[in-house]
Amino acid sequence: MNDPGKQMEENGYLWDGSGKPDPEVQKLEGLLKKYRHDRPPAGDLAKYLSVGESARQAPARSGRWFRFWEIRMFPAAAAALALLVIAVGAYLVYERNQLLASGPSWDVASLAGTPHIGRKVISGKDSHWSVGQLLETDSQSRASLKADGVGQIEIDPDTRLRLLTMGELKRIALDRGTIHAFIWSPPGEFVVDTPSATTVDLGCAYTLQVDDSGAGTVRTTLGWVGFKLNGRESFIPAGAACATRPKVGPGTPYFEDASEEFRSALSRFDFGDDTAQQREEDLRTILAQSRKNDALTLWHLLSRVDESQRERVYDRLAEVAPPPAGVTKSGILHLDQTMLDQWWNVLGFDDISVWRRWEHSWSGASKGN
Repeated sequence: MNDPGKQMEENGYLWDGSGKPDPEVQKLEGLLKKYRHDRPPAGDLAKYLSVGESARQAPARSGRWFRFWEIRMFPAAAAALALLVIAVGAYLVYERNQLLASGPSWDVASLAGTPHIGRKVISGKDSHWSVGQLLETDSQSRASLKADGVGQIEIDPDTRLRLLTMGELKRIALDRGTIHAFIWSPPGEFVVDTPSATTVDLGCAYTLQVDDSGAGTVRTTLGWVGFKLNGRESFIPAGAACATRPKVGPGTPYFEDASEEFRSALSRFDFGDDTAQQREEDLRTILAQSRKNDALTLWHLLSRVDESQRERVYDRLAEVAPPPAGVTKSGILHLDQTMLDQWWNVLGFDDISVWRRWEHSWSGASKGN
């Protein structure tokens, strides 16, 4: 009888590729090579694993098992890589938020209820509102803001604010609600964006309200405020108010002690009149009801009425507040900006050059962004 051990040794090449190769077997392998099946039987890998063998302990002839193992492991490796990317991204966001929080900010205190910064409830006087953060009050809460060298702000219920910048320009966005601002920073350094206009502090105290539609109103109690959207500008001194509407911008400023008829006609002229006849009727009412103090309104109307109406506005303004030397009727009718500014400066509200300097710096900053 043949020795089984010797026979196994002689035929080892057939079993696991060991031993002396048989020329006939090699020839047969060459002929069948192109028909080789690369995928292993489903049960083989389980057999190796079930007896505690690792992929590295598999026989030499099963090199294809490694390819199978790599294919099966690829989804797991991809998932691990995705988790790593997410973890790194979360860390970078955390570091960014920490950096923003450690930068310039407003001190925040709760005046009533539970105002929030993001999801954090403002519970004491040690909270800080930083760039990029959302501050909200609900129907039962109020809050106050204060920043050294800038001013202080009281926030009414149902208000939402976002802090945009705290550099040389201190800028917030009032999405809705009401704020009462008392600002002592240099004119032009504190700005509030609303959905329908940009409010520029010119050294003042004021109340700014924005409703859910984006329409707003500013009322000034000290100094004066600039209201701007694109090329449309309004200047609102103490005691005056101005409305603003989305896609239109600021209306014409008026003193709140003006007659109801005057204010209603002005509101329609700014935002409601659809026909030339309606505008003409409302302008007639405005001119007839205007007083000396209403030079504020008439000065703004010079650039807002139709060219055919401008001379009548000029005549009425010249009656209540005569133009200074060097300001001519012809120049005003052609909207000469220098003459318009000179006339504004003698109305007793403030020097308009403050606004012009802010406009210049604002335009330069915008082009640089």
